[in-house]
Amino acid sequence: MNATFDRLSRRLRGLFGGSGGEGMRPGAVAMVAGVAFGLWALSGFYVVQPNEEAVVTTFGAYSRSEAPGLRYHLPVPIERVEKVAVTSLQRTDVGGTAGADVPEESLMLTGDENIVDLDFSVTWRIADPARYLFSLSDPDPAVKAVAESAMREVVGKMGLQEILTTGRGQVQLNAAELMQRMLDSWGSGIIVVEVQIRAANPPQEAAAAFRDVQSAQQDAVSAVNEANTYRNRVINEAKGDAARTTQSALGYREQAVREALGDAARFNQIQAEYRRAPGVTRDRLYIETMQRVLAKSNKVVVDAKGASAPIILPPDVFRPRAPAASGALDPSATAPQPQPETQAVKP
Repeated sequence: MNATFDRLSRRLRGLFGGSGGEGMRPGAVAMVAGVAFGLWALSGFYVVQPNEEAVVTTFGAYSRSEAPGLRYHLPVPIERVEKVAVTSLQRTDVGGTAGADVPEESLMLTGDENIVDLDFSVTWRIADPARYLFSLSDPDPAVKAVAESAMREVVGKMGLQEILTTGRGQVQLNAAELMQRMLDSWGSGIIVVEVQIRAANPPQEAAAAFRDVQSAQQDAVSAVNEANTYRNRVINEAKGDAARTTQSALGYREQAVREALGDAARFNQIQAEYRRAPGVTRDRLYIETMQRVLAKSNKVVVDAKGASAPIILPPDVFRPRAPAASGALDPSATAPQPQPETQAVKP
């Protein structure tokens, strides 16, 4: 082992200055300098990953940005490079996390002077690495401060009930827009992707009273809905009855007009017949009238001219008469029918 070390020492002494204490050889110095310079020059090669963007600075000042791939910069200390993930999404929680609430961040004053316990998260990414590195000394706390400030301003313009129910989506949109404007005014190079409210509740001290208020409001809404349902039903029924009455009146009017037209036409025909044969027409009208009148009568009229024996009537005469041809039942048809009278008509 010692022999090997001695041989190596002699070779190095021979290379740099010999064994007699002479100075270093010029060739050796040039070779060492060349190797050192080569290593220093090669140290400028670097690789930028697909999800990254490299920011190159020259003596601390911004020089350029490099896309993914194999890149080169002048070695340190002339140029330095810092890689920034531009496609990765960053998340900042405000108000604490699950099971670790931070009241100093989550308690906010609403527009109707109530207090809401609101936890939310901000998803963001780096759009301009150069601005991100040179405009913000500590990006994460800066994003959190901007998010909390923007959310407090938005919540301060809305009512508690709206924030807890239907207005949550609008709160998220307004907070994201306000955050983006603030970050752009600082030249941060950050894009706000999404603001998501994780929890929005009244303070624990007022939770019971708030639940009672919500229950009363739900009962009021239910009562209003029931009243509207009843009103709609009554209105629809009234409209239906009115429509039926109108249709019935229109039908009756049409029937009356048509009957009047028919009677007038029939009268005109009878008048024309009467002018041609007055006697025949009078007899026919008399017979038709008597037929209509006697059709509802229980009397039997018999011509007794020249009759000397008792008159025997057929059994059909005593049967109840059939209803009228119109189809309407005569109330007298269901009642016991009186015995028909037999009246002899003398000539």
